[in-house]
Amino acid sequence: MHPAEANPLVSRLSPPPIPSVLAWAREYKGGRGPLVDLSQAVPGYPAHPEMLRLLGEAAASPTTTGYGPIEGEGVLREAYAQNMSVVYGAPVSAGHVHITAGCNQAFMAAAIALAGSGDTVALTNPFYFNQETTLSMLGIKRVLVECDPENGFLPKVSSAESALAGGAKVLAIVTPNNPTGAIYPPALLHELFTLCRKYGAWLIVDETYRDFLPEGYGAPHPLLTIPGWEDSLVLLYSFSKSFCIPGHRLGAITAGVGVIAEITKVMDNMQICAPRAAQVAVAAAMPILADWRAGNRLEIARRADALRAVMAQLPGWEIGALGAYFAFIRHPFEGLTSAAVAERLAKEAGVVCLPGSYFGEGQERFLRLAFANADAASIGLLADRLA
Repeated sequence: MHPAEANPLVSRLSPPPIPSVLAWAREYKGGRGPLVDLSQAVPGYPAHPEMLRLLGEAAASPTTTGYGPIEGEGVLREAYAQNMSVVYGAPVSAGHVHITAGCNQAFMAAAIALAGSGDTVALTNPFYFNQETTLSMLGIKRVLVECDPENGFLPKVSSAESALAGGAKVLAIVTPNNPTGAIYPPALLHELFTLCRKYGAWLIVDETYRDFLPEGYGAPHPLLTIPGWEDSLVLLYSFSKSFCIPGHRLGAITAGVGVIAEITKVMDNMQICAPRAAQVAVAAAMPILADWRAGNRLEIARRADALRAVMAQLPGWEIGALGAYFAFIRHPFEGLTSAAVAERLAKEAGVVCLPGSYFGEGQERFLRLAFANADAASIGLLADRLA
């Protein structure tokens, strides 16, 4: 008799990385002061009281207890489409929007809709690990687009073209980037989009951290102003960060109506609909909390400045890239793996961060610091902890 076996596309993967890092943190004895947790990309401040009120009110309503539209609540699709139109200076309609249970689900639904088992998707190196494992468990091949550490970890256009010319059906990028924090300039995004159109490929842009671009940055890119964008472009978004509600799992996809129709088929099998109460609450909160969200952008910028100031004091430590929620930091411990360095920092210095090796090939000299999770005072403690 032979034992039953799990799907090897899943069983061959490593366990989720965040719990392993938090296990290191639990071994910290407190000798260097309070724990500084820079591991997970969560807002380091609570949701606005009005957001909590709206969530409670919507959750208590019997109208949100049944199944909702697969594509999402009309009020949120409309509100988000209006927001997109303002942000990008281009018309976006509710028909271009599909609401999901978080941005990880948005990526999985888009990947299933656009690529099949045996197809190839191009990811940047370093990559966001959940996107890489999603492709792996779906049997979708991946090819890596190299990013230049000497140029703030921006993707190399020549490497992207090589991947697309080699048959990649999709190029998936994240900007502002996770893990590096790199912000891809509009001109670069336009160039990558042009390449995708040249080779008949899709461009997926994960914009989870779009709300934390520098003040006065303007439109993140011009892609929605290009005629026919619907035929090659898919944008992903998360409401978790700017509204401080990651536990309510709410994301969005912006794409052509044809792609939305395909994603709807996927979502009907995956979840039927995203959480309804959170959708209703966020739709009401979007205009009400605009100023509060703008203030959060400034607060995250202050935390970024605090980290820059700390790193300037530490010989041997270098900022590879920094922006939005993250910094990709080159550590000075040549000969040690990034996992060994991160484990030591967690257990001995009370600083919790992720090893660069979790995000791709050749990243052993780097650590990811999710600085948005800590206030400026806590970030200031790193000057002593990393010395």
